[in-house]
Amino acid sequence: MDKTPTDSSNPWLELRRLTPARIALGRTGTSLPTQAQLDFQYAHAQARDAVHLPFDHAGISCQLAERGHASLLLHSAASDRHSYLQRPDLGRRLSDDSAEQLRAHARSNPGGVDLAIVVADGLSALAVNRHTLPFLGRLEEQIAAEGWTRSPVILVQQGRVAVADEVGELLGAKMTVILIGERPGLSSPDSLGLYFTYTPRVGLTDAYRNCISNVRLEGLSYGMAAHRLLYLMREACRRQLSGVNLKDEAQVQTLESAALDSPAGNFLLGPRDH
Repeated sequence: MDKTPTDSSNPWLELRRLTPARIALGRTGTSLPTQAQLDFQYAHAQARDAVHLPFDHAGISCQLAERGHASLLLHSAASDRHSYLQRPDLGRRLSDDSAEQLRAHARSNPGGVDLAIVVADGLSALAVNRHTLPFLGRLEEQIAAEGWTRSPVILVQQGRVAVADEVGELLGAKMTVILIGERPGLSSPDSLGLYFTYTPRVGLTDAYRNCISNVRLEGLSYGMAAHRLLYLMREACRRQLSGVNLKDEAQVQTLESAALDSPAGNFLLGPRDH
C-alpha cells in the first residue's frame, strides 16, 4: 500500500508546497509510491524531449521582424543534432559558409557595433523558443536608453556558448551576449542561460565570461535577468573587462518588481491581484 504523507503537521509537506524539489514523496515498502515514480519518469521524458526539440528560428525571426529588428540565421560546424551532442567542439565554431556570410555582412556594415546578441538552441531549444522574445522585450528598451549600437540578432543552429566569441570577433563587436538553452534538469527543462563577454574573440575560456542562469518564469524573472545583465554591460564598458574579474554586484530588485513577470506572482508574496 502506498504511504504518501498526509498529516498536515508534517513539516516536510509545508516545505513541499514551496519548491519543485522532490521531497516528502512517501514510500511503498522501500520504494517510491506509483504516482511519484510516474512523475519522475514524466520529468525525465520532458528533459530528453527538450534536448531534441527543434529550434524554432523561423518563428523567432518572424516575431523579431514584426518588432522592427533584423536577424541572421547561421549554423555551427555541427551539421546535425547527433554531431552536436557527440562533438561539443563543433558547436563552438561557425560552419565555413556561416562564417563567410557573417564576414560579408561585416564588410557591408563597417565600423563594428557595441553589442551583438546571439541566440542559440544549446541543450534546450524549448528554453530558447519560450523565453527569447519576452526577455529581449525587457532588454531592448534598456539598450536603446544606453545608446548602444547593435548588430542584427544572430540565430545559430546547433550552437554552444563559445560560438558567440567568433560571432563577436567577425562583427567587430565590443560586447556579446548569447541566449542559450541550458542543460535540462528534472524540474527545469526550459531554463535559459545568458553568457556575456567583453571584447569577444575565438579561443577565450569561460573565465572571460559572466553567466546569468535559470532565466524562466519559475526561476530568475526576465526583469531581474535584464537588470543584472545591464549592470554587467555598463561595468564592463567602464572597466573594459568581463569574466571572473567582473563581479555581479547589481542591487537586487524588490520582490514586488521581480514578481511582475509571472502571472502567479512570487511565492513569498502570494498571487498577484488582477
